[in-house]
Amino acid sequence: MRGFIRYFKPYVGLYIGLMLLLIVRALSELFLPSLNRDIINNGILLLDIDYIWKTGGIMLAVTLILGVVSIIINYMSARISMSFGRDLRREIFTKVESFSLNELEQIGIPSLITRTTNDVQQIQQTGFMFLRIMVSAPIMAVGGVILAIRQDAPLSLALAVILPVIIGIIAVLMKKGFPLFKRMQKKTDRMNLVLREKLSGVRVIRAFVKSTYEESRFETVNLDLTQTALSVHRMMVILMPSMMLLMNVAALIIYWFGAQRIDAGAMPIGNLTAFLQYITLILFAIMMASMLFIMLPRAMASAERIGAVLSMQTSVTDPEESERKELTTPFSSLRFEKVSFRYPGAEEAILEDISFEVRPGETVAILGSTGCGKSTLIHLIPRFYDVSGGSIRINDIDIRHIRLKTLYDWVGFVPQKAFLFRGSIADNLRFGKENASDEEVREALRIAQAEDFVSEMSDREQTEITQGGSNVSGGQRQRLSIARALIKNPAVYIFDDSFSALDYKTDAALRNSLREKTKDSAVLIVAQRVSTVLHADRIIVLENGRIAGIGNHKDLMKSCPVYKEIVLSQVSQEEVS
Repeated sequence: MRGFIRYFKPYVGLYIGLMLLLIVRALSELFLPSLNRDIINNGILLLDIDYIWKTGGIMLAVTLILGVVSIIINYMSARISMSFGRDLRREIFTKVESFSLNELEQIGIPSLITRTTNDVQQIQQTGFMFLRIMVSAPIMAVGGVILAIRQDAPLSLALAVILPVIIGIIAVLMKKGFPLFKRMQKKTDRMNLVLREKLSGVRVIRAFVKSTYEESRFETVNLDLTQTALSVHRMMVILMPSMMLLMNVAALIIYWFGAQRIDAGAMPIGNLTAFLQYITLILFAIMMASMLFIMLPRAMASAERIGAVLSMQTSVTDPEESERKELTTPFSSLRFEKVSFRYPGAEEAILEDISFEVRPGETVAILGSTGCGKSTLIHLIPRFYDVSGGSIRINDIDIRHIRLKTLYDWVGFVPQKAFLFRGSIADNLRFGKENASDEEVREALRIAQAEDFVSEMSDREQTEITQGGSNVSGGQRQRLSIARALIKNPAVYIFDDSFSALDYKTDAALRNSLREKTKDSAVLIVAQRVSTVLHADRIIVLENGRIAGIGNHKDLMKSCPVYKEIVLSQVSQEEVS
C-alpha cells in the first residue's frame, strides 16, 4: 500500500490545484453573476476560458492516464523481476543439489551462498530498473529527437556533439567498472567465508581465546571489500555530475546558436523555448538510462558467476537410458572390484586396487591410520565421488548403471560429522523415511540407544532441535543420526566413524541391537576404536590407500603387523590376550 501511495505523490499537488480551481469557478458562478455575464458577453474572453478548460481537461486526463500507467509499469516491473529472482534461486538450488562433493569443493560453500543471495539480488534489482527505465527512456529520447528536428533541424546538430560524448563516458565507466565488480563479488565470498567460520567455530574461538585474532581477520577482509567498493563508487559517482555538466553545456550552446538564429530572423523566440524543452527531455531520458548503466556492470559480473554454476557439468549423473539397469532382486552382495580413486587434480591416487565383498548379514569394519582413505572408500558407495578405476557392484550391477535415487534408497549413510536439521526429533528421523509411523520412529530410537534421553525431554519425539543439533550433545546427535539411517531400513548400512562420541557401554549396546536389525543387510563400519570392530565378521586394514590385511581379529593379530600395531596402541597385550 505504501508503494502505491509513493507513486501518487507527484500528482498530489496537481489534484489539489485542480480542486481549488473548481471551487473558485463554483464560487464565481454563485456569488459573481454580473462578472460571469460580462465574461459571457465578451466573445474573446469566453473563447479563452473555454480553450483553457478544454486544454486543461485534456492535460488532466493525460496526467491521470500517466499516473495509472506508471503504477502499472512499476507493479509489473517489480512482479517480473521478483519472479525472475525466485526462479533463478530455485534453478541454482536445484543445480547445486545435483553436484557431487567434487563440484561443491571446487566452488566452495560460501561462494555458493553469495551467488544464491547477493548475486541474484543484484540481477533482480537491475532487472527491475531495466523494466522501469528502458520502457520509457527510449520513447522519451527518440520522441525528443524527432520533435527537436521538426522544431529546428540546423540547431539539432548540437545533439551530434553532445550524445557521442555521453555515450563515450558511459562506455568507459562500464569497461572499467566490470573488472572491479567481479573483484568485489569475490571479496564478498571471502568475507562470507570468514564470517561463516567465525560463527561455526565460536566454541573453539572462545576456548582458545582467539576472539581478538578473529576480529582482526574479519576486519582485514571487511576493509579489503570496503576499499574495493569505494573505488567502484568513486568511479561511478562521476557519471551523474558529468551528465549535469553536459546538460548545462548543451543549454549554453543552444542558447548561443539559437540567439544568433533569432537575430537572423531564421527562428521565432517561442521555437527556442520549445527546442530547449525537447533537448531537456532527451538528456533527462539519457540520465535515467545512465542510472541503469551504473548498476549494469555489477549485474553482469553476478550473472557471469551464476552462469558458471548453472553451466557446470556434474561429474556424478544418472546413467543414460540405454545403460540403466534396475535392482529388481533382493540384495545379495556389495562388491569392490580393483577399485582405485584419485581426487581431481591430485598427483597420486588415494585408493588403489581395493577388492572385497560384503553379503547380507555380514559386518565389515574398515580400520587404518588417519589419512589412509577409509572415509573416501565408503564415500564411493553412494557415489559422492565416482571411482577412477575398477567398479563397485550391488547385486553384480555396476552402481554407475543404477539410477541415483534407487541407489540412495538402497544405502543408509551415517556421516562422520553428525548433522541434524532444524525441526523436531521425529521430523529429523523422517528424513530417512518420509511416511514413517510413530511406532517406527520409537523403534529406531530404541535400537539407536536414544530412547532414554528422548523420553526425558518435555515433548519426547516432538522436541525441537536447533539447526545443526546444537541443543543436544555430540553423543546424542550421533545416536539420532544413526536412528535416521535405521528408520530407512536400507540394504547397505554405512557408518563413517559414527560411534566415536559414544561411551563403551552405549557403543556395545548399540552394536548388539544392530545385529537383529541388520540381519538382511550389509554393514560397513569405519572406526578408530578397536573395541568397535573386534566382533566384525571381517576387518579390512588400510595403509596408504591399499589393503594391508583382511580377516577377523584373531587372524589379523597374527598376520597383519599394521593391525597389531593399531590394536596395541589402544589396549595392552594382556587385554588383547
